[in-house]
Parts: sequence; structure tokens; C-alpha cells
Amino acid sequence: MQEFKLFINNRWESSSEKKTFQSLDPSKNEPIAELHMAGEKDVDRAVQAAKKTFESGVWSDRDPDDRADLMLKAADIMRKRLKELAKWEAMDTGKPIHETENVDIDYSIRAMEYFANQCREIPGMVIPLPGDVAFDWVSYEPYGVVAGVTPWNFPLHLATRCICPAIATGNTVVAKPSSLAPITPTILGEIFLEAGFPEGVVNIINGPGSSTGEYLTSHPDVRMISFTGSLAVGRRLLEISSKSPIIKKVILELGGKGPFIAEPDCDIDGSVNSLIVGFCLMQGEVCCASTRLFLHEDIYDEYMKKLVRRVNSLKLGDTMNLSTQVGSLINRDQQEKVDGYVKDALKSGAKCACGGEKYTKPPFDRGNYYRPTILENVSNNMKCAREEIFGPVLVVIKYKELDEAIAMANDNQYALGATLWSENPKTLFYGAKKLDAGIVWLNTNVMSKIEAPYGGNKNSGLGREDGTIGIKEYLKVKNNVLFTGKEYDNFYGFKD
Repeated sequence: MQEFKLFINNRWESSSEKKTFQSLDPSKNEPIAELHMAGEKDVDRAVQAAKKTFESGVWSDRDPDDRADLMLKAADIMRKRLKELAKWEAMDTGKPIHETENVDIDYSIRAMEYFANQCREIPGMVIPLPGDVAFDWVSYEPYGVVAGVTPWNFPLHLATRCICPAIATGNTVVAKPSSLAPITPTILGEIFLEAGFPEGVVNIINGPGSSTGEYLTSHPDVRMISFTGSLAVGRRLLEISSKSPIIKKVILELGGKGPFIAEPDCDIDGSVNSLIVGFCLMQGEVCCASTRLFLHEDIYDEYMKKLVRRVNSLKLGDTMNLSTQVGSLINRDQQEKVDGYVKDALKSGAKCACGGEKYTKPPFDRGNYYRPTILENVSNNMKCAREEIFGPVLVVIKYKELDEAIAMANDNQYALGATLWSENPKTLFYGAKKLDAGIVWLNTNVMSKIEAPYGGNKNSGLGREDGTIGIKEYLKVKNNVLFTGKEYDNFYGFKD
């Protein structure tokens, strides 16, 4: 079994507490790697290494072209190791390898390349001021040490989505991946080392969020926190920030309960296919998953017939088989949680159109598989329609008028992604304006690209990742004012 130590100051260090933990392959519930667990002393060493490097200017004052060139070297190394990274990602998360090869690792490489090139040309701003007595310009500066706490559903993609803009803008990073799927983010240490990054720019530590994560985000020398995960932890991080001697900048990407509205004039085939990706990709363990279908009554029967037939045709199985389309949930607890939501919905009056049970055909009974599930006869106030299930479960709600569907779509604590399908551009434009979401997909679904901002409203988070908007989240804004008038100010009229 492969061992991964802590990556601190460009060195692989053992846990000071001599503690380790195992990462499991969810499709078999078998250990695949042993990782060193960072204690409080290890966290402090990582933060101090990052702080020292930042304050030295070896990275923060480095020519952006040089930072970009190193990041592009890292991207080239990642590309050479794509197959290896994809295999680890599939084993560590339980998702099919065709997803990790074509989505996860590609997105991670793209993040490294995109933010590398972005950092070459971060524009400032000149602001004309009235009176022609001052020259005003806006500049951007890094925060310092950034704590990147990332989840298990897209381990490498979401790690690079945080690390890349942070280091591109001159910050240094201490990254803590989820202890449920930490392998590929930890391998980034090997990649940064081979690429020739200075010591302390990126540090990668592992351990539970309740201890390692708490030590990291509470550390007084951490100036910024980027977190993707649960609402409960997001609230805790805001509390930590508020109680810190110096309030920390916090970016949060939290949960979702994505609405998907299918208007009567939509392309049914395209809409159905798009929806299935929306709630079955990564077994539905996706924050922006489309898990609430608002389906117009005029097309209900035809749409549901195609939807159920196609969902039933999806192939569950060996995550290393390129033909597998649906893999395993992350662990037994998640499998039981999903099953509990489905059973509760059925007791509350929902009807199961397909799925609704664990997939236990040998040898897959060793894993945490769950059949993609569609629940009908659901009202928008039922638990299954209001809470994030984080599994391949879709609830279906029939509607008559678009405004009714939009009102139900917006009636939720989450507001990350929303989807609308129609062939009428006026309908699409109207829906995009009225839907409360950080991202609105129109005749497409769950399309997230590094080049465009990503994030949510309400309890789906604060701030945005990705794109030119996302990169500026990792920069402090400084306004600079230079007096250019003929005579200096004498506001109080002093004469001596």
C-alpha cells in the first residue's frame, strides 16, 4: 500500500504525532493508501513555512511571468501523469474512470494553465477624480497565507480551483484535502516539487476536518480561507474568521438543490439527456446537481417515459471499466443517508418511478452503490425536495405556469445552479432574470468552466471561484491617490 507523508516546505515529512489513516476505495471499501495525519504542530510548521515564503517576497514579489512559467511546467507534468492521476481519482472517489479521465483531471490541468496565463496580465484601474487635482489608481495585492480546504467529490479539480488562483496572484497556500479522498491533491506535492517551485509556496497536509482542518483555519497567520463543502462547516468557518485576531477573508462554496425547469416547447430528448447528467454525474454527489425537476403538465407523460427508460439503462459497475457510467457513493454512511431520504419520501407519499434501492449485485455489494432514483408525486415542501441528498436522486414536481415553477425553484435555502429548457429565447431570458442562482443554465446543464465565475447565493456560499472574477477573490484591493494639484491642501487655513 502506498504511503503519503505531509508536504511541508518542499519536503515530505512524517506526522509529528506518528498518526496515519487509510483512504478507501468506495467501490470495494478496501484500503488503497496510507496517509500521515497532521497534528497541531504539523499545521503550524506548514503555515509558518508558507508565511516565511510569502514575507520573503520570493513568490509574492516574483515576476508574474516567472510564476506563470512554473505553473505551466506543473500543468505539463500533470498531463504526462494524466492516466495515473485519473486512476487514483477513480479509486479514491468511487466514480467511473471515464469521468476522471475526461472531466476531473482535464479540468485540473486547465486550471493550472488558465490561472498561470491570467496572472501575467491582471489589470489595475485608473479612476478620474473631479477637480483635476489627484491621480487615482487601483492596484491588487495578495493576502498572504491561504488555507484551502477542499472536498472529496472532485478532489484534484477543486484543489486546483483554489490553489491555482491563490499562487498565481502571489499568495502561498496550505491545502487540506478531504480525508475521504486525499490522494490526488497530495500527489500535487510531487508535481510542484518536480516543476521547481520555491519552498513554502504550496504545502499539503492531511487529516480530519474536525482536528487538522480546525487547526489550520483557526491559525492566526492564515489570512484567507477558501472552502468547498457543507453548510454546517461553512458557518463554522465564518465563526472562526470573526473570532480571529485579524478577521480572515472567506470564500465559501456550499450546498445546492438545483432546480431544472422543462417548458412544454423544450427539446425533450436534449432536455432529458441533460437532466440525467445533472443528477447522475459523480453519482449525484455534486453541489450543483439538478435534483428537482419542475416538469410542465403538457409534456409530463412523454418526458417521464423517456427519462425513466434512459435512467434505467445506465450501467453501474466496476469503476475501472470504461463502459461503467455510474459508480459508488463515497462510503457506507452516504449510502445509508441516501437510502434514508428515499424511504422517508416514500413514507410521505412519493412514488418511485425507478431505482430506490442499493445496488447489491455481487461483487458490487462490497461497495456503496445506489441505483439512480426518480421520485414522483412530490410536493415542494417535502424533505426530499428541500434538503440536499447528495446522491443520484431526482424529485419530480408537475406545474402549469412558468412563474409557478420559478417561484418553487426559488423557494429553497440554496441557490447555486438552476436550469431552464425552452425553445423560446424570450422565455429563456425571462427565466434567467427571475431565477435566484449563482449560475443559470439555458438549454444546457451543469456546465462549469474554469474561465467563468462559479458560486452561489443564499446558503450556497459567499464569493466566486474561477474566471477573472474568481482570481480577484484572492487579491486585496488597494486604492492609491497621488496629489497632482498646484498647491497642497490647507483645509483649516493655517497661516504660520
